[in-house]
Amino acid sequence: MLAPRYLIAGLIAALAAGIAAFGPGAGDAPAILGLIVLTIGLLATSAIPEYLTALVFFALAMIFALAPAGVVFSGFESAGLWLIFGGLVLGAAVYTTGLGARLAYRLAPVFGASYTGVIFGTLLSGMVFGFLMPSSLGRVVLLLPITLALAKRLGFATDSRGYKGMVLAAGLGCFLPTFAVLPANVPNVVLLGMAEELYDAPLTYGYWLLLHFPVLGLLKAGVIGALIVALFPDRPPTEDRGPAPGPMTAAERRLAVVLVLALAGWMTDFLHGISPAWVSLSAAVVVMFPGFGLFGPRDFAKIDFAPLIYVAGILGLGALIADSGWGAWLGAAIAQVPSLGPDQPLGNFATLVATGIGVGLGATLPGVPAVLTPLAAELAEATGLTVQSVLMLQVPGFSTPLLPYQAPPLIVALQLAHMRAAEAIKLVLAIALVTLVILLPLDYLWWRLLGAI
Repeated sequence: MLAPRYLIAGLIAALAAGIAAFGPGAGDAPAILGLIVLTIGLLATSAIPEYLTALVFFALAMIFALAPAGVVFSGFESAGLWLIFGGLVLGAAVYTTGLGARLAYRLAPVFGASYTGVIFGTLLSGMVFGFLMPSSLGRVVLLLPITLALAKRLGFATDSRGYKGMVLAAGLGCFLPTFAVLPANVPNVVLLGMAEELYDAPLTYGYWLLLHFPVLGLLKAGVIGALIVALFPDRPPTEDRGPAPGPMTAAERRLAVVLVLALAGWMTDFLHGISPAWVSLSAAVVVMFPGFGLFGPRDFAKIDFAPLIYVAGILGLGALIADSGWGAWLGAAIAQVPSLGPDQPLGNFATLVATGIGVGLGATLPGVPAVLTPLAAELAEATGLTVQSVLMLQVPGFSTPLLPYQAPPLIVALQLAHMRAAEAIKLVLAIALVTLVILLPLDYLWWRLLGAI
């Protein structure tokens, strides 16, 4: 018998084929819509690996000549792709040198010996890594083994609420508050790359941090920690945290210098004008340079480059949506929503954020900027906002997942800890509810205070 996921993939393929054959529009329009539905459907269900979905997209788009190669493969030319590449190299170097384990060990107990302290300390670790490592998956892969080892030393069994709470703190801390940090997550990177590609509108690190970090970063981290403690309560851990790390090695010190310089480059991009992608790539080149003693050819060969294919596919999908005209059609449809208009700031905020949340349910979080970024010009005209404000309003949307499947880093964390996704559903839903009721209204007030909407 076929596995359920293959049956799901078959159903999605059948639906897409039906749309391609009998869908609306003339010429290649139905086939393009079918390919869009196929790609987004496979990404939403994870019926096949994400990188394979991207390759299917590339192959079908080129076989049926649905768009020029420059459109289909435009993701490989984007700054976002090279930001991910640099993040993969830096993340691997942090792991191989042992610097990541040292940082995680030091940061986890920073709030003390209580269970609440460990949960918030683990969350803080993920947030701090968000400033140091651009890859959310890399942060998860690095921090989870340290978190699991710490949970064992503290006496938490694998079926205990404390163990599950620590896993969720690490998994969520590595990506949910770090949506407020520009290079830290894939959707951010996709938005950055497409904004530059479609609108020549570079998004700066400093303004992104100012706009999103106070509410979507700090306050949301506090909400996550409080909900984990409330929904996964457990006894205070033991005081045994294992032996302290030894002195820093020369390789760790050299890598720490590179990371500090890269962080400085990312945070001051509004001064020097160099994209975070090229800062990331330059740091990766330094780390890999022969004789530096940090990252050799064997280490490079072990890097999993599937995320690069995945990101290139998402960017290519967005370019196809824009090139085909389907994006303009969807943008015109959204622009007819009565709550949009130059004199309706609250309606603009609520409608655009709700649109992002809804698209995230179907396309997963990285798919939100792929679908919505090509519509930014039409939405800016309908709302009276700048294109930059419309682009930035995607962040409150794609940083509000309703279910675990929307967030690949969380799924990876659960897999590494041998936890079922169902065990995270109540927490993810609770975070979304608090975000909708409390955090997003606060975020709107913050945007108004800054004059961004």
